[in-house]
Amino acid sequence: MRDFFARLRGMNSRWQYVILAAIVLLFPLIVRSNRWVQVANFFFIYAMLGLSLNIILGYAGLYQLGHAAFYAVGAYTTAILSTHFDVPIFVLLPISGVLAAIFAILISRPILHLRGDYLCIVTIGFGEIVRIALRNDVSSLAFLANIPGLAFLRERLETAVITGGPNGIMGIARPRILGLVFRQQWHYYYLFLAFVAFTIFAMRRLEDSRLGRAWTCVREDELAAEAMGINTVHVKLLAFALGAAWAGVAGSLYASWVTVIAPESFSFWESVVMFCIVVLGGTGSIPGVLVGTVGMVVLPELLREVLLNIQQWRMLIFGAAMIFMMVVRPEGLWPSQRFRRELELAKEMATPGS
Repeated sequence: MRDFFARLRGMNSRWQYVILAAIVLLFPLIVRSNRWVQVANFFFIYAMLGLSLNIILGYAGLYQLGHAAFYAVGAYTTAILSTHFDVPIFVLLPISGVLAAIFAILISRPILHLRGDYLCIVTIGFGEIVRIALRNDVSSLAFLANIPGLAFLRERLETAVITGGPNGIMGIARPRILGLVFRQQWHYYYLFLAFVAFTIFAMRRLEDSRLGRAWTCVREDELAAEAMGINTVHVKLLAFALGAAWAGVAGSLYASWVTVIAPESFSFWESVVMFCIVVLGGTGSIPGVLVGTVGMVVLPELLREVLLNIQQWRMLIFGAAMIFMMVVRPEGLWPSQRFRRELELAKEMATPGS
């Protein structure tokens, strides 16, 4: 086994990518287990969520702990339009992304002047407001019964619900392509894999674009970026909008996969998991987000086989891991080269006599 890994490391990088791609494509055939294919599907969903938050947190440097709100907007948009109006899922994917982006712009524009911990606290509040609103079904049509002229519809309006309250929404339609209905776990595996591959490609293009460099400037020194002619408000709004749009698409895919959603699926804990994925993996690093997703999603399932009570200790383990990483490796498991150089420069400047 040791010789095998030694040969693998000695291979040309192109062949390593070919082997990795073959393993990923043949994974459902290799494991032959619906449970592990389901775990892989969860990995893909959280990888998309981590990559979407990486735009806001990693590229633009905006602390965001309410990302589950955008995830919920995408999921509920798909659920409502699918169950009430029979809109096809693949039509709902861009609609969910656009609505999540609009929602992000509306809630982020008044708070863009906040920085650091203050912005983080406000986003936590927005995330909880969305969850509580979905649970209480404040989007119902009952308020219309108080409008003069609609009193005769009072009984029907008071019983009409949109988000389903704490019970959520059931019976969400499944995706369909050329008559093929997605029902099996491996169907969703390849669908999610295609979206993750496209997301990684898009993130790489964004990272090297003019907008990506503007995000980096804002993250490093907002005042200097503004002095250089960068419209910081516009740039930060775009970061929120694009990150939210990708989270909305992930929510739409999730809703079409599980076919049942509830407000508790988009709690504050989900935002914490996304935040940990980016920070533990490596802020601003696409491979780091994937590694962080493995640690936050796949590793607990592997440990479940050994530690049956892993759920009771999950938060304690994650908290200890965060503390350990911040002390031993603050740049993350697989940091971006740019972020690593920044940390090394900061250490040199902080060293006495440097």
